[in-house]
Amino acid sequence: MPVFTRLRQPQETPAPENPAPAPEEPTNTPTHHLRIPWPLILTTLSAALVLASLLLPNSVAALRLNRFTRIPGEAIIGAAILLALPRRPRTVLAAVMGTTLGALTVLNLLDMGFRAYLGRGFNLVLDWSLLDDAQTYMADSMGGTTATLAAIAAVALVVLLLLATALATVRLAQVLAAHKQSASKATLIAGTVWITCTTLGLQLAGMPIASDRAVSALTIQARRVQDTLRDEAAFAKEAKEDTFGATPGAQLVPDLRGKDVVFAFIESYGRSAIEDDIMAPGVGRTLDTRTAALEKAGYRAKSGWLTSSTYGGSSWLGHSTFLSGLWIDNQQRYRTVTSGDHLTLTKAFQKTGAWDTVGIMPGVQKAWPEADFHGLDKVYNAFQLGYEGPKFSWSTMPDQYALEAFQRLVNSKKRDKPLMSEIILTSSHQPWAPIPKLVDWDDLGDGSLFTPIQKAGKNPQDIVSDTTKSREEYGKSIEYSVTALTQWLERYGTKDTVLVFLGDHQPIARVSGNNASRDVPVSIVAKDPEVLDNITAWNWTDGLKPAPDAPVWKMDTFRDRFLKAYGSTPHPATN
Repeated sequence: MPVFTRLRQPQETPAPENPAPAPEEPTNTPTHHLRIPWPLILTTLSAALVLASLLLPNSVAALRLNRFTRIPGEAIIGAAILLALPRRPRTVLAAVMGTTLGALTVLNLLDMGFRAYLGRGFNLVLDWSLLDDAQTYMADSMGGTTATLAAIAAVALVVLLLLATALATVRLAQVLAAHKQSASKATLIAGTVWITCTTLGLQLAGMPIASDRAVSALTIQARRVQDTLRDEAAFAKEAKEDTFGATPGAQLVPDLRGKDVVFAFIESYGRSAIEDDIMAPGVGRTLDTRTAALEKAGYRAKSGWLTSSTYGGSSWLGHSTFLSGLWIDNQQRYRTVTSGDHLTLTKAFQKTGAWDTVGIMPGVQKAWPEADFHGLDKVYNAFQLGYEGPKFSWSTMPDQYALEAFQRLVNSKKRDKPLMSEIILTSSHQPWAPIPKLVDWDDLGDGSLFTPIQKAGKNPQDIVSDTTKSREEYGKSIEYSVTALTQWLERYGTKDTVLVFLGDHQPIARVSGNNASRDVPVSIVAKDPEVLDNITAWNWTDGLKPAPDAPVWKMDTFRDRFLKAYGSTPHPATN
Protein backbone atom coordinates (compact mmCIF):
# COMPACT_ATOMS: atom_id res chain seq x y z
CA MET A 1 0.00 0.00 0.00
CA PRO A 2 1.29 3.36 -0.77
CA VAL A 3 2.38 5.30 2.14
CA PHE A 4 0.82 8.75 2.42
CA THR A 5 2.44 11.35 4.55
CA ARG A 6 -0.09 13.77 6.04
CA LEU A 7 1.15 17.27 6.19
CA ARG A 8 0.04 18.76 9.42
CA GLN A 9 -1.52 22.22 9.14
CA PRO A 10 -0.67 24.78 11.76
CA GLN A 11 -3.39 25.04 14.31
CA GLU A 12 -4.90 28.48 14.95
CA THR A 13 -4.71 29.43 18.56
CA PRO A 14 -8.09 30.53 19.75
CA ALA A 15 -8.18 34.07 20.98
CA PRO A 16 -8.52 34.40 24.67
CA GLU A 17 -11.82 35.61 25.93
CA ASN A 18 -10.18 38.56 27.69
CA PRO A 19 -7.23 39.56 25.55
CA ALA A 20 -4.52 41.66 27.13
CA PRO A 21 -4.33 45.18 25.70
CA ALA A 22 -1.67 45.73 23.05
CA PRO A 23 1.26 47.79 24.17
CA GLU A 24 0.92 51.45 23.23
CA GLU A 25 3.19 52.84 20.58
CA PRO A 26 5.62 55.51 21.66
CA THR A 27 3.96 58.90 21.53
CA ASN A 28 6.84 60.37 19.53
CA THR A 29 6.24 58.02 16.62
CA PRO A 30 4.06 59.72 13.93
CA THR A 31 1.08 57.74 12.76
CA HIS A 32 1.31 59.25 9.22
CA HIS A 33 3.61 61.42 7.11
CA LEU A 34 2.52 64.70 5.43
CA ARG A 35 4.11 64.90 2.00
CA ILE A 36 4.67 68.49 0.86
CA PRO A 37 4.44 68.87 -2.94
CA TRP A 38 7.58 71.00 -3.27
CA PRO A 39 7.80 70.78 -7.09
CA LEU A 40 4.25 72.11 -7.42
CA ILE A 41 4.88 74.89 -4.89
CA LEU A 42 8.11 75.89 -6.64
CA THR A 43 6.41 75.96 -10.03
CA THR A 44 3.50 78.01 -8.66
CA LEU A 45 5.81 80.57 -7.04
CA SER A 46 7.87 80.80 -10.24
CA ALA A 47 4.75 81.43 -12.32
CA ALA A 48 3.51 84.05 -9.84
CA LEU A 49 6.84 85.90 -9.88
CA VAL A 50 7.06 85.92 -13.68
CA LEU A 51 3.45 87.04 -14.14
CA ALA A 52 3.80 89.76 -11.49
CA SER A 53 6.97 91.04 -13.16
CA LEU A 54 5.31 91.06 -16.58
CA LEU A 55 2.26 92.96 -15.32
CA LEU A 56 3.91 95.31 -12.79
CA PRO A 57 2.99 98.98 -13.48
CA ASN A 58 5.52 101.81 -13.15
CA SER A 59 3.68 104.05 -10.70
CA VAL A 60 2.49 103.57 -7.14
CA ALA A 61 -0.95 104.95 -8.00
CA ALA A 62 -1.45 102.14 -10.54
CA LEU A 63 -0.67 99.35 -8.04
CA ARG A 64 -4.16 97.83 -7.97
CA LEU A 65 -5.36 94.24 -8.09
CA ASN A 66 -6.93 94.62 -11.53
CA ARG A 67 -3.47 95.21 -12.98
CA PHE A 68 -2.57 91.61 -12.16
CA THR A 69 -5.69 89.88 -13.49
CA ARG A 70 -4.63 90.19 -17.12
CA ILE A 71 -3.14 87.82 -19.70
CA PRO A 72 0.42 88.88 -20.65
CA GLY A 73 1.04 88.33 -24.34
CA GLU A 74 4.79 88.23 -23.69
CA ALA A 75 4.35 85.07 -21.60
CA ILE A 76 2.51 83.32 -24.44
CA ILE A 77 5.16 84.23 -27.01
CA GLY A 78 7.94 83.24 -24.61
CA ALA A 79 6.35 79.87 -23.95
CA ALA A 80 5.96 79.17 -27.68
CA ILE A 81 9.62 79.98 -28.34
CA LEU A 82 10.91 77.88 -25.43
CA LEU A 83 8.80 74.88 -26.46
CA ALA A 84 10.42 74.92 -29.90
CA LEU A 85 14.01 74.79 -28.64
CA PRO A 86 16.27 71.89 -27.59
CA ARG A 87 17.21 71.58 -23.92
CA ARG A 88 20.46 73.58 -23.76
CA PRO A 89 19.39 76.56 -25.92
CA ARG A 90 16.05 76.54 -24.08
CA THR A 91 17.76 76.80 -20.70
CA VAL A 92 20.11 79.57 -21.82
CA LEU A 93 17.33 81.60 -23.44
CA ALA A 94 15.08 81.13 -20.40
CA ALA A 95 17.83 82.48 -18.12
CA VAL A 96 18.35 85.49 -20.41
CA MET A 97 14.61 86.14 -20.53
CA GLY A 98 14.36 85.94 -16.75
CA THR A 99 17.31 88.26 -16.16
CA THR A 100 15.87 90.77 -18.63
CA LEU A 101 12.51 90.57 -16.88
CA GLY A 102 14.23 91.17 -13.54
CA ALA A 103 16.03 94.22 -14.94
CA LEU A 104 12.74 95.55 -16.30
CA THR A 105 11.18 95.09 -12.86
CA VAL A 106 14.01 97.10 -11.30
CA LEU A 107 13.38 99.88 -13.83
CA ASN A 108 9.66 99.83 -13.02
CA LEU A 109 10.46 100.14 -9.31
CA LEU A 110 12.83 103.04 -10.05
CA ASP A 111 10.06 104.65 -12.09
CA MET A 112 7.75 104.35 -9.08
CA GLY A 113 10.26 106.07 -6.82
CA PHE A 114 11.08 108.84 -9.27
CA ARG A 115 7.41 109.51 -10.02
CA ALA A 116 6.61 109.69 -6.31
CA TYR A 117 9.48 112.07 -5.52
CA LEU A 118 10.30 113.91 -8.76
CA GLY A 119 7.09 113.62 -10.74
CA ARG A 120 8.73 111.83 -13.67
CA GLY A 121 10.10 108.46 -14.67
CA PHE A 122 13.66 107.21 -14.28
CA ASN A 123 16.04 108.14 -17.12
CA LEU A 124 18.55 105.39 -17.95
CA VAL A 125 21.02 107.90 -19.38
CA LEU A 126 20.90 110.73 -16.88
CA ASP A 127 19.63 109.66 -13.49
CA TRP A 128 22.22 107.27 -12.07
CA SER A 129 24.02 110.13 -10.33
CA LEU A 130 20.80 111.02 -8.50
CA LEU A 131 20.92 107.69 -6.68
CA ASP A 132 24.11 108.84 -4.98
CA ASP A 133 22.40 112.12 -4.11
CA ALA A 134 19.51 110.14 -2.63
CA GLN A 135 21.88 108.21 -0.36
CA THR A 136 23.53 111.45 0.73
CA TYR A 137 20.13 112.94 1.50
CA MET A 138 19.17 109.87 3.53
CA ALA A 139 22.46 110.00 5.43
CA ASP A 140 21.87 113.67 6.28
CA SER A 141 18.25 113.09 7.25
CA MET A 142 18.25 109.63 8.85
CA GLY A 143 21.87 109.05 9.76
CA GLY A 144 24.82 107.38 8.06
CA THR A 145 24.09 103.90 9.41
CA THR A 146 20.52 103.94 8.13
CA ALA A 147 21.68 105.17 4.73
CA THR A 148 24.36 102.48 4.48
CA LEU A 149 21.97 99.71 5.48
CA ALA A 150 19.38 101.00 3.01
CA ALA A 151 21.97 101.02 0.20
CA ILE A 152 23.08 97.47 1.04
CA ALA A 153 19.46 96.32 1.16
CA ALA A 154 18.72 97.95 -2.19
CA VAL A 155 21.70 96.29 -3.90
CA ALA A 156 20.82 92.92 -2.34
CA LEU A 157 17.22 93.29 -3.49
CA VAL A 158 18.31 94.00 -7.07
CA VAL A 159 20.67 91.01 -7.16
CA LEU A 160 18.05 88.76 -5.57
CA LEU A 161 15.39 89.91 -8.00
CA LEU A 162 17.58 89.30 -11.06
CA LEU A 163 18.54 85.85 -9.78
CA ALA A 164 14.99 84.92 -8.76
CA THR A 165 13.41 85.87 -12.09
CA ALA A 166 16.14 84.00 -14.00
CA LEU A 167 15.67 80.82 -11.93
CA ALA A 168 11.88 81.13 -12.11
CA THR A 169 11.92 81.35 -15.90
CA VAL A 170 14.28 78.37 -16.17
CA ARG A 171 12.00 76.39 -13.87
CA LEU A 172 8.95 77.16 -16.01
CA ALA A 173 10.87 76.25 -19.17
CA GLN A 174 11.64 72.83 -17.65
CA VAL A 175 7.99 72.29 -16.76
CA LEU A 176 6.90 73.20 -20.28
CA ALA A 177 9.39 70.75 -21.79
CA ALA A 178 8.30 67.97 -19.41
CA HIS A 179 4.67 68.36 -20.52
CA LYS A 180 5.30 69.44 -24.07
CA GLN A 181 2.10 68.17 -25.67
CA SER A 182 -0.30 69.65 -23.13
CA ALA A 183 1.80 72.83 -22.80
CA SER A 184 1.67 73.35 -26.58
CA LYS A 185 -2.12 73.04 -26.56
CA ALA A 186 -2.42 75.41 -23.60
CA THR A 187 -0.14 77.95 -25.30
CA LEU A 188 -2.23 77.80 -28.49
CA ILE A 189 -5.45 78.26 -26.54
CA ALA A 190 -3.98 81.16 -24.52
CA GLY A 191 -2.77 82.84 -27.70
CA THR A 192 -6.20 82.51 -29.27
CA VAL A 193 -7.86 83.98 -26.19
CA TRP A 194 -5.36 86.85 -26.07
CA ILE A 195 -5.94 87.75 -29.74
CA THR A 196 -9.71 87.54 -29.27
CA CYS A 197 -9.62 89.79 -26.20
CA THR A 198 -7.41 92.27 -28.01
CA THR A 199 -9.64 92.35 -31.07
CA LEU A 200 -12.87 92.75 -29.11
CA GLY A 201 -11.38 95.02 -26.45
CA LEU A 202 -12.67 92.81 -23.65
CA GLN A 203 -12.10 94.04 -20.10
CA LEU A 204 -12.11 92.61 -16.60
CA ALA A 205 -12.42 94.82 -13.52
CA GLY A 206 -11.97 97.90 -15.68
CA MET A 207 -8.76 96.75 -17.37
CA PRO A 208 -8.19 95.14 -20.79
CA ILE A 209 -7.79 91.39 -20.36
CA ALA A 210 -5.03 91.19 -22.96
CA SER A 211 -1.79 92.84 -21.78
CA ASP A 212 1.49 93.82 -23.42
CA ARG A 213 2.72 95.74 -20.36
CA ALA A 214 6.32 94.47 -20.50
CA VAL A 215 6.77 95.39 -24.17
CA SER A 216 5.25 98.81 -23.47
CA ALA A 217 7.63 99.36 -20.56
CA LEU A 218 10.64 98.45 -22.68
CA THR A 219 9.39 100.76 -25.43
CA ILE A 220 9.03 103.62 -22.95
CA GLN A 221 12.57 103.14 -21.67
CA ALA A 222 13.99 102.93 -25.20
CA ARG A 223 12.12 106.06 -26.24
CA ARG A 224 13.46 107.96 -23.22
CA VAL A 225 17.02 107.04 -24.15
CA GLN A 226 16.44 108.02 -27.77
CA ASP A 227 14.78 111.32 -26.82
CA THR A 228 17.57 112.12 -24.36
CA LEU A 229 20.30 111.61 -26.94
CA ARG A 230 18.39 113.65 -29.51
CA ASP A 231 17.64 116.40 -26.99
CA GLU A 232 21.31 116.70 -26.01
CA ALA A 233 22.32 117.87 -29.48
CA ALA A 234 19.28 120.12 -29.93
CA PHE A 235 19.69 121.82 -26.55
CA ALA A 236 23.39 122.49 -27.07
CA LYS A 237 22.39 124.58 -30.08
CA GLU A 238 19.51 126.25 -28.23
CA ALA A 239 21.76 127.27 -25.34
CA LYS A 240 24.00 129.22 -27.70
CA GLU A 241 21.13 131.45 -28.79
CA ASP A 242 20.42 134.28 -26.36
CA THR A 243 18.15 137.31 -26.68
CA PHE A 244 20.44 139.35 -24.40
CA GLY A 245 23.68 137.51 -25.07
CA ALA A 246 25.32 140.42 -26.93
CA THR A 247 23.78 143.23 -24.89
CA PRO A 248 26.50 145.59 -23.57
CA GLY A 249 26.70 145.84 -19.81
CA ALA A 250 25.64 149.48 -19.90
CA GLN A 251 22.31 148.44 -21.42
CA LEU A 252 21.44 145.79 -18.84
CA VAL A 253 18.95 146.57 -16.00
CA PRO A 254 19.56 150.36 -16.07
CA ASP A 255 16.35 150.94 -14.06
CA LEU A 256 17.82 149.12 -11.07
CA ARG A 257 21.09 151.03 -10.86
CA GLY A 258 21.94 151.87 -7.28
CA LYS A 259 19.66 149.16 -5.88
CA ASP A 260 20.75 146.27 -3.68
CA VAL A 261 19.04 143.35 -5.40
CA VAL A 262 18.49 140.00 -3.67
CA PHE A 263 17.33 136.84 -5.46
CA ALA A 264 16.28 134.28 -2.85
CA PHE A 265 15.08 130.73 -3.42
CA ILE A 266 12.97 129.04 -0.74
CA GLU A 267 13.35 125.27 -0.91
CA SER A 268 10.19 123.37 -1.96
CA TYR A 269 7.97 126.47 -1.69
CA GLY A 270 5.19 125.36 -4.01
CA ARG A 271 1.63 126.27 -4.86
CA SER A 272 0.35 123.50 -2.60
CA ALA A 273 1.63 125.41 0.44
CA ILE A 274 -0.86 128.17 -0.36
CA GLU A 275 -3.81 126.12 -1.60
CA ASP A 276 -3.75 122.73 0.17
CA ASP A 277 -6.41 122.25 2.87
CA ILE A 278 -3.85 121.25 5.52
CA MET A 279 -1.02 123.70 4.76
CA ALA A 280 -2.94 126.70 3.41
CA PRO A 281 -4.43 128.05 6.66
CA GLY A 282 -1.09 128.44 8.43
CA VAL A 283 0.90 129.53 5.38
CA GLY A 284 -1.86 131.92 4.31
CA ARG A 285 -1.92 133.61 7.74
CA THR A 286 1.86 133.92 7.64
CA LEU A 287 1.81 135.55 4.21
CA ASP A 288 -0.92 137.97 5.26
CA THR A 289 0.86 138.79 8.51
CA ARG A 290 4.19 139.34 6.81
CA THR A 291 2.61 141.46 4.06
CA ALA A 292 1.14 143.73 6.73
CA ALA A 293 4.45 143.91 8.62
CA LEU A 294 6.35 144.84 5.47
CA GLU A 295 3.78 147.49 4.55
CA LYS A 296 4.17 148.96 8.01
CA ALA A 297 7.93 149.11 7.36
CA GLY A 298 7.32 150.91 4.05
CA TYR A 299 7.54 147.97 1.62
CA ARG A 300 5.10 146.86 -1.05
CA ALA A 301 4.97 143.50 -2.76
CA LYS A 302 3.52 141.90 -5.88
CA SER A 303 3.23 138.16 -6.48
CA GLY A 304 2.49 135.69 -9.26
CA TRP A 305 3.09 132.07 -10.28
CA LEU A 306 5.88 130.35 -12.18
CA THR A 307 5.79 126.78 -13.49
CA SER A 308 8.98 125.08 -12.39
CA SER A 309 11.01 122.77 -14.61
CA THR A 310 11.37 120.28 -11.76
CA TYR A 311 9.21 118.73 -9.08
CA GLY A 312 9.85 117.24 -5.66
CA GLY A 313 13.63 117.71 -5.83
CA SER A 314 16.62 118.52 -8.08
CA SER A 315 16.42 122.14 -6.98
CA TRP A 316 19.38 123.13 -9.13
CA LEU A 317 17.26 122.52 -12.24
CA GLY A 318 14.74 125.10 -11.05
CA HIS A 319 17.47 127.58 -10.09
CA SER A 320 19.19 127.33 -13.48
CA THR A 321 15.89 127.55 -15.38
CA PHE A 322 14.88 130.71 -13.55
CA LEU A 323 18.26 132.36 -14.02
CA SER A 324 19.15 131.28 -17.57
CA GLY A 325 15.84 131.68 -19.38
CA LEU A 326 16.24 128.11 -20.69
CA TRP A 327 14.11 125.10 -19.78
CA ILE A 328 16.48 122.94 -17.70
CA ASP A 329 14.56 119.80 -16.78
CA ASN A 330 17.29 117.16 -16.74
CA GLN A 331 20.88 116.70 -15.70
CA GLN A 332 22.27 116.70 -19.22
CA ARG A 333 20.75 120.11 -19.96
CA TYR A 334 22.10 121.37 -16.66
CA ARG A 335 25.63 120.22 -17.48
CA THR A 336 25.40 121.75 -20.94
CA VAL A 337 24.22 125.18 -19.83
CA THR A 338 26.46 125.49 -16.76
CA SER A 339 29.56 124.61 -18.79
CA GLY A 340 28.82 127.37 -21.31
CA ASP A 341 28.67 131.15 -21.17
CA HIS A 342 24.92 131.67 -21.48
CA LEU A 343 23.85 134.91 -19.76
CA THR A 344 22.08 134.32 -16.46
CA LEU A 345 19.97 136.85 -14.65
CA THR A 346 22.56 137.13 -11.90
CA LYS A 347 25.44 137.30 -14.38
CA ALA A 348 23.70 140.23 -16.09
CA PHE A 349 24.32 142.29 -12.94
CA GLN A 350 27.95 141.21 -12.90
CA LYS A 351 28.33 142.09 -16.58
CA THR A 352 27.28 145.68 -15.97
CA GLY A 353 30.28 146.25 -13.72
CA ALA A 354 27.94 148.33 -11.54
CA TRP A 355 27.32 145.67 -8.88
CA ASP A 356 29.31 143.42 -6.59
CA THR A 357 27.84 139.92 -6.76
CA VAL A 358 27.76 137.32 -4.01
CA GLY A 359 26.18 133.94 -3.33
CA ILE A 360 25.02 132.60 0.06
CA MET A 361 24.85 128.82 -0.37
CA PRO A 362 24.34 126.96 2.93
CA GLY A 363 23.45 123.81 0.99
CA VAL A 364 26.77 123.68 -0.88
CA GLN A 365 29.22 121.38 0.93
CA LYS A 366 31.77 120.66 -1.80
CA ALA A 367 33.44 122.31 -4.78
CA TRP A 368 30.91 124.32 -6.79
CA PRO A 369 32.27 125.32 -10.22
CA GLU A 370 28.82 126.63 -11.22
CA ALA A 371 29.69 129.94 -9.52
CA ASP A 372 30.99 131.24 -12.86
CA PHE A 373 27.74 130.30 -14.58
CA HIS A 374 25.80 132.20 -11.90
CA GLY A 375 28.06 135.24 -12.27
CA LEU A 376 29.04 135.41 -8.61
CA ASP A 377 32.25 137.15 -7.55
CA LYS A 378 32.21 135.43 -4.16
CA VAL A 379 30.38 132.37 -2.83
CA TYR A 380 29.92 131.49 0.84
CA ASN A 381 29.25 127.77 1.25
CA ALA A 382 28.10 125.82 4.31
CA PHE A 383 31.56 125.96 5.89
CA GLN A 384 32.20 129.67 5.35
CA LEU A 385 29.27 131.18 7.21
CA GLY A 386 30.65 130.62 10.72
CA TYR A 387 27.92 128.27 11.87
CA GLU A 388 28.72 126.11 14.92
CA GLY A 389 25.26 124.79 15.68
CA PRO A 390 23.61 121.47 14.77
CA LYS A 391 22.26 120.42 11.39
CA PHE A 392 18.51 120.18 10.97
CA SER A 393 18.30 116.94 8.98
CA TRP A 394 19.51 117.78 5.46
CA SER A 395 19.66 121.52 6.10
CA THR A 396 23.11 122.54 7.35
CA MET A 397 21.81 125.56 9.27
CA PRO A 398 18.58 127.46 9.96
CA ASP A 399 17.58 130.07 7.38
CA GLN A 400 17.56 132.77 10.03
CA TYR A 401 21.23 132.12 10.76
CA ALA A 402 22.17 132.06 7.05
CA LEU A 403 20.48 135.42 6.56
CA GLU A 404 22.15 136.91 9.64
CA ALA A 405 25.53 135.60 8.41
CA PHE A 406 24.86 137.26 5.05
CA GLN A 407 24.17 140.49 6.86
CA ARG A 408 27.27 140.22 9.04
CA LEU A 409 29.75 139.04 6.40
CA VAL A 410 28.50 140.89 3.34
CA ASN A 411 25.48 143.17 3.42
CA SER A 412 26.62 145.36 6.31
CA LYS A 413 30.03 146.07 4.76
CA LYS A 414 30.77 149.40 3.18
CA ARG A 415 31.42 149.21 -0.56
CA ASP A 416 31.73 151.36 -3.63
CA LYS A 417 28.99 149.52 -5.52
CA PRO A 418 25.54 148.20 -4.69
CA LEU A 419 25.19 144.48 -4.08
CA MET A 420 23.47 141.75 -6.08
CA SER A 421 23.00 138.62 -3.97
CA GLU A 422 21.74 135.11 -4.64
CA ILE A 423 20.60 133.29 -1.50
CA ILE A 424 19.46 129.69 -1.23
CA LEU A 425 17.35 128.97 1.87
CA THR A 426 17.23 125.32 2.93
CA SER A 427 15.20 124.96 6.14
CA SER A 428 12.10 123.88 4.19
CA HIS A 429 13.94 120.93 2.61
CA GLN A 430 12.38 117.52 3.23
CA PRO A 431 11.98 115.60 5.54
CA TRP A 432 10.74 118.74 7.38
CA ALA A 433 11.88 117.55 10.78
CA PRO A 434 13.22 118.90 12.99
CA ILE A 435 12.25 122.46 12.04
CA PRO A 436 14.16 125.44 13.50
CA LYS A 437 12.38 128.06 15.56
CA LEU A 438 12.84 131.81 15.21
CA VAL A 439 14.98 133.36 17.95
CA ASP A 440 15.96 136.92 18.75
CA TRP A 441 18.20 138.12 15.92
CA ASP A 442 20.59 139.71 18.42
CA ASP A 443 21.13 136.32 20.11
CA LEU A 444 22.09 134.28 17.03
CA GLY A 445 25.83 134.35 17.67
CA ASP A 446 27.54 131.33 16.08
CA GLY A 447 24.31 129.31 16.01
CA SER A 448 25.06 127.19 19.09
CA LEU A 449 21.77 128.28 20.68
CA PHE A 450 19.95 126.07 18.14
CA THR A 451 21.24 122.88 19.81
CA PRO A 452 18.38 122.49 22.32
CA ILE A 453 15.88 123.49 19.62
CA GLN A 454 17.20 120.79 17.31
CA LYS A 455 17.17 118.16 20.08
CA ALA A 456 13.60 119.03 21.03
CA GLY A 457 12.44 118.82 17.41
CA LYS A 458 10.54 115.96 15.84
CA ASN A 459 12.20 112.80 14.57
CA PRO A 460 12.41 112.76 10.76
CA GLN A 461 11.58 109.05 10.66
CA ASP A 462 8.25 109.74 12.38
CA ILE A 463 7.41 112.42 9.80
CA VAL A 464 8.52 110.51 6.71
CA SER A 465 6.27 107.56 7.57
CA ASP A 466 3.12 109.67 8.02
CA THR A 467 1.64 111.58 5.08
CA THR A 468 -0.53 113.89 7.19
CA LYS A 469 2.35 114.78 9.51
CA SER A 470 4.59 115.40 6.51
CA ARG A 471 2.09 117.88 5.10
CA GLU A 472 1.67 119.61 8.45
CA GLU A 473 5.39 119.93 9.09
CA TYR A 474 6.08 121.02 5.51
CA GLY A 475 3.61 123.87 5.95
CA LYS A 476 5.32 124.91 9.18
CA SER A 477 8.72 124.89 7.48
CA ILE A 478 7.43 127.25 4.77
CA GLU A 479 6.01 129.54 7.44
CA TYR A 480 9.41 129.57 9.12
CA SER A 481 11.39 130.32 5.95
CA VAL A 482 9.06 133.06 4.69
CA THR A 483 9.03 134.68 8.12
CA ALA A 484 12.81 134.55 8.49
CA LEU A 485 13.37 136.09 5.05
CA THR A 486 10.83 138.89 5.44
CA GLN A 487 11.98 139.65 8.98
CA TRP A 488 15.50 140.00 7.63
CA LEU A 489 14.22 142.49 5.05
CA GLU A 490 12.18 144.35 7.65
CA ARG A 491 15.19 144.50 9.97
CA TYR A 492 18.04 145.22 7.55
CA GLY A 493 16.51 146.42 4.29
CA THR A 494 16.81 150.00 3.04
CA LYS A 495 14.97 152.21 0.58
CA ASP A 496 17.26 150.76 -2.10
CA THR A 497 16.71 147.07 -1.30
CA VAL A 498 14.84 144.98 -3.89
CA LEU A 499 13.94 141.42 -2.89
CA VAL A 500 12.89 138.81 -5.45
CA PHE A 501 12.02 135.47 -3.87
CA LEU A 502 10.37 132.30 -5.10
CA GLY A 503 10.08 128.56 -4.60
CA ASP A 504 12.27 126.30 -6.68
CA HIS A 505 9.72 123.48 -7.00
CA GLN A 506 6.70 121.81 -5.43
CA PRO A 507 7.25 119.29 -2.61
CA ILE A 508 7.00 115.56 -3.32
CA ALA A 509 3.66 114.01 -4.30
CA ARG A 510 3.13 112.59 -0.79
CA VAL A 511 2.80 116.24 0.33
CA SER A 512 1.61 118.18 -2.72
CA GLY A 513 -0.76 115.40 -3.86
CA ASN A 514 -0.84 113.21 -6.95
CA ASN A 515 -1.10 115.14 -10.21
CA ALA A 516 -0.32 118.45 -8.50
CA SER A 517 0.80 121.33 -10.69
CA ARG A 518 4.43 122.40 -10.87
CA ASP A 519 3.60 126.00 -10.00
CA VAL A 520 5.55 127.96 -7.40
CA PRO A 521 4.93 131.44 -5.94
CA VAL A 522 7.19 134.34 -6.87
CA SER A 523 7.23 137.79 -5.25
CA ILE A 524 9.01 141.11 -5.73
CA VAL A 525 9.28 143.40 -2.70
CA ALA A 526 10.64 146.96 -2.60
CA LYS A 527 10.27 150.35 -0.90
CA ASP A 528 10.83 152.38 -4.03
CA PRO A 529 7.39 152.54 -5.73
CA GLU A 530 9.00 152.76 -9.18
CA VAL A 531 10.37 149.23 -8.81
CA LEU A 532 6.87 147.77 -8.68
CA ASP A 533 5.48 150.32 -11.15
CA ASN A 534 7.81 148.79 -13.75
CA ILE A 535 5.93 145.48 -13.53
CA THR A 536 2.36 146.85 -13.46
CA ALA A 537 1.71 145.25 -16.84
CA TRP A 538 2.39 141.83 -15.36
CA ASN A 539 -0.96 141.97 -13.49
CA TRP A 540 0.48 140.30 -10.42
CA THR A 541 -1.39 140.23 -7.10
CA ASP A 542 -0.61 142.87 -4.47
CA GLY A 543 1.05 141.35 -1.39
CA LEU A 544 3.00 138.16 -0.78
CA LYS A 545 0.16 135.74 -1.59
CA PRO A 546 -0.62 135.35 -5.30
CA ALA A 547 -4.29 135.02 -6.11
CA PRO A 548 -5.49 131.70 -7.58
CA ASP A 549 -6.09 133.42 -10.92
CA ALA A 550 -2.83 135.40 -10.95
CA PRO A 551 -0.77 134.95 -14.15
CA VAL A 552 1.12 131.67 -14.50
CA TRP A 553 4.31 131.76 -16.60
CA LYS A 554 6.81 129.09 -17.37
CA MET A 555 9.84 129.65 -15.19
CA ASP A 556 12.21 130.02 -18.15
CA THR A 557 10.33 133.11 -19.36
CA PHE A 558 11.03 135.12 -16.22
CA ARG A 559 14.60 136.18 -17.09
CA ASP A 560 13.67 138.02 -20.28
CA ARG A 561 10.52 139.56 -18.76
CA PHE A 562 12.55 140.86 -15.81
CA LEU A 563 15.38 142.22 -17.94
CA LYS A 564 12.94 144.02 -20.25
CA ALA A 565 10.84 145.38 -17.36
CA TYR A 566 13.93 147.09 -15.92
CA GLY A 567 15.12 148.69 -19.12
CA SER A 568 17.48 146.12 -20.69
CA THR A 569 17.97 146.29 -24.45
CA PRO A 570 17.89 142.98 -26.36
CA HIS A 571 20.93 142.20 -28.50
CA PRO A 572 20.65 138.58 -29.62
CA ALA A 573 23.76 136.43 -29.65
CA THR A 574 24.02 133.35 -31.85
CA ASN A 575 27.07 131.13 -32.04
